[in-house]
Amino acid sequence: MRVAYITTYDARDIANWSGIGFYMAQSLKEQSIQVDLIGSVRNKYSPLSILFKSKEYLYKYLLNQNYLHYREPALLRNYANQAAKQLSQLEADIVLSPGSIPIAYLECSQPIVFWTDATFAGMIDFYPEFSNLCQESIRNQNAMEQSALDRCKLAIYSSEWAAKTAIENYKVDPNKVKVVPFGANIECQRNIDDIKVLVESRPSDKCKLLFLGVNWLRKGGNIAFQVAKELNSSGLETELTIVGCPPMVDEPLPNFIRSLGFISKSTKEGREQIDRLIAESHFLILPSIADCTPLVFCEANSFGVPCLSTKLGGIPTIVRDNVNGKLFNQESDISEYCQYISSLFVRYSEYKKLAMSAFDEYQSRLNWSVAGKTVKEMLRSI
Repeated sequence: MRVAYITTYDARDIANWSGIGFYMAQSLKEQSIQVDLIGSVRNKYSPLSILFKSKEYLYKYLLNQNYLHYREPALLRNYANQAAKQLSQLEADIVLSPGSIPIAYLECSQPIVFWTDATFAGMIDFYPEFSNLCQESIRNQNAMEQSALDRCKLAIYSSEWAAKTAIENYKVDPNKVKVVPFGANIECQRNIDDIKVLVESRPSDKCKLLFLGVNWLRKGGNIAFQVAKELNSSGLETELTIVGCPPMVDEPLPNFIRSLGFISKSTKEGREQIDRLIAESHFLILPSIADCTPLVFCEANSFGVPCLSTKLGGIPTIVRDNVNGKLFNQESDISEYCQYISSLFVRYSEYKKLAMSAFDEYQSRLNWSVAGKTVKEMLRSI
């Protein structure tokens, strides 16, 4: 099987889209699929791009609305034309993209598949950058999404939430909508014995929480801070390590907070430091107010670290209650988080079982090898 893999960026660069585009392509290659990269189709410096960028400023400053200039239909058709030109020089059996944008207007003889984490309809008023949109952008982007769904043979999403938004908001045959979770963007050689050693090394009289995210507000940093504060007040010594962004709190940082700033995964030293921080933590806590498929949960599970988060977006596909973590309602009180954590420290053997179960979820479900095998069978079917 030969797959043409179309992206608007260079999929060989692990820094793009948190590495998802890179690892997705690798997962297919590992299944003995020949993958031809058609990348960096773009309009960055074209006259059209400059024109629509100017239009974005007019919407923002004259009408106080957001306009998605980079998703303008004329630009997307240009993407498609660039991809079609490169595709004509290949002998691909299938076209696959980690997004609907590059293939929304693609004309080709091969069956088209995309594998992504959200629909446009699902993102409206969910993420800040998709809020307060002008009607032109909403109309254009819904048309783009519909076009992509009409053209594709398979629309694969990384969560049930994303798949549901496709079926409910667009005219699409539910039979061609599939769910395959992304894997953790890491190279993991750990086995069950390694995880047992990590879990046993964590203290049973001190709770170590890790907040790992670049957006304090969207990732629920304030909730994580309040949870750590209340746990300490209730008598359970707790340390909260914050990585990725500065904590935004209206008080001097207490001594139970360890703020390490941004640590780059692109360097060996940065990657090793983040690995150590995850491995030594009892929980990854990320009570997001908006998220599609946060792969850091899969990554945490690969170290036997359960995750604490919220029931929204694509998170429930990754985190299952009392299997690899616990999800709370957005309206949940801080005390609910604290009671859950405290109960596991009172019955610490239950925490150990949860940690081992989290690793089992990673091994059986939340890695790119499993994802690649699943998608390979889907591609064979078409």
